[in-house]
Amino acid sequence: MTDQLIVFDTTLRDGEQSPGAAMSKDEKLRIARALERMRVDVIEAGFASASVGDFESVRAVAAAVKDSTVCTLARASENDVRRAGEAIKPAARGRIHTFIATSPIHMEKKLQMSPDRVVEAAVAAVTLARQFTDDVEFSAEDAVRSDIDFLCRIFEAVIKAGATTLNVPDTVGYSIPAQWGGRMRTLIERVPASDRVIWSTHCHNDLGMAVANSLAAVAAGARQVECTINGLGERAGNAALEEIVMAVRTRKDLFDCETRIDATQIVPTSRLVSQITGYPVQPNKAVVGANAFAHESGIHQDGVLKHRETYEIMRAEDVGWSTNRLSLGKLSGRSAFRAKLQELGIPVHSEEVLNTAFVRFKALADKKREIFDEDLQALMSDESVTPETEYYRLLFAKVLSQTGETPNAQLTLAVGGAEHQAAAEGSGPVDAIFRAIESIVASGADLMLYSVNAITTGTDAQGEVTVRLARDGRIVNGQGADTDIIVASAKAYLNALNKLHGSVERMNPQTETV
Repeated sequence: MTDQLIVFDTTLRDGEQSPGAAMSKDEKLRIARALERMRVDVIEAGFASASVGDFESVRAVAAAVKDSTVCTLARASENDVRRAGEAIKPAARGRIHTFIATSPIHMEKKLQMSPDRVVEAAVAAVTLARQFTDDVEFSAEDAVRSDIDFLCRIFEAVIKAGATTLNVPDTVGYSIPAQWGGRMRTLIERVPASDRVIWSTHCHNDLGMAVANSLAAVAAGARQVECTINGLGERAGNAALEEIVMAVRTRKDLFDCETRIDATQIVPTSRLVSQITGYPVQPNKAVVGANAFAHESGIHQDGVLKHRETYEIMRAEDVGWSTNRLSLGKLSGRSAFRAKLQELGIPVHSEEVLNTAFVRFKALADKKREIFDEDLQALMSDESVTPETEYYRLLFAKVLSQTGETPNAQLTLAVGGAEHQAAAEGSGPVDAIFRAIESIVASGADLMLYSVNAITTGTDAQGEVTVRLARDGRIVNGQGADTDIIVASAKAYLNALNKLHGSVERMNPQTETV
């Protein structure tokens, strides 16, 4: 018999800490439903005490998800824990994940608390959390730089207080696999009653070893891994869910455990997260990158044609690569279109939204010979924009670019309902259209990132543009998609400006990390 490895996904909490990746409640619900379809065991939906918006998002996910445990993070304080308990009330299965820093540098410099006081706070938080749920997780923040004797002491104390999962996080991505596996093994051996809890690991990727460290912890006895889709997360990111799941599945000779993940949902969920957050997946990314199952070398191609296993250790279809084509076209009706949206987990809030999206779908089908799921997701991302959130809207654009001449852009924008026209020159067509937009809106924002990715293959593919803007400490990502890359660029820029213009309760998704 093999053990179950619990997959704890924190894309909606820790992943949201990536600059500009903050998500709306509806976007979090879409991702949560995708994670539920993937059969993720635990979904960390957010940090309930960070803001009213985060609280409402956690509560909405808790109400919507039935087959996964819904979790929220809470500092080891009474207010945080009570807020977390209220947020997960609607959940079929709810968890409170409370934490406190345990390294000397954090206790002294950040918390300004003695070790004894830290233990008291941890015990009090776990005890209070048990009043709301019998599923309580405790994390020792910065465990990698914590004294092992102190870790044993605090873990023993929180087990007695009722913690059911103990998480050992490498908060700063400092460890290496041999060290991390050794630390996990030592804790399991030394902490009294360690067999009464699930041991968990949460690794950051600052040295590029988050997945390797997580797997080392699993080999040492951890039976929960905390991870994110595409390895999303602040700084260099978190351990990538897709890599951990497929490593455990592919190397059954080394790992005496298995997950309940439906791996065919990995690629669709990866693309959904990428589209919503504006963080593209690099082509050479393991499992979900466009080149993950591509073979350029003649020797490799010959080997794969003769026997797939010569150069492939996984099947592309097993992680969802074969299920990405949309069997709809310009002759498809509304019923088939609606059914496909439901299959992809894309909410349609009204018939008006459906009809508008259907018209846009027909227009896209006239431009492209083949339509893919990714095209539909990009199309529906535009439909999620409402008059309340779209203060700036592109009405018309004309860009002239030719060899030996300075590119020129002319456009018309709707700004709060009023039309404004402008023209500008630039070093290229994208620069020209951005300058034309700025001549109207005068946003004062700094352009931090501009990236273009083809959503699918072929010269008729839609281009998906991501724009990252910063102003007054706020960072936002904007996305736009179109078969015309200049139009997509203008849409992305305006999408980011609309986020800057809109009311936001917090500059960052949260104030703490694990």
